[in-house]
Amino acid sequence: MKIMSNEQLVVSYRDALKSGKEKEWIKILKQEIERRGLKPIKNR
Repeated sequence: MKIMSNEQLVVSYRDALKSGKEKEWIKILKQEIERRGLKPIKNR
């Protein structure tokens, strides 16, 4: 995986979810987010 900052990773994940096209990419990004202990979705 390309090295990304935490912010880039979360933004990429959100964009991928919005497009909904690349299921495998969404899965990879989600795994990396969980590995880093980040929260990709803002609390409302």
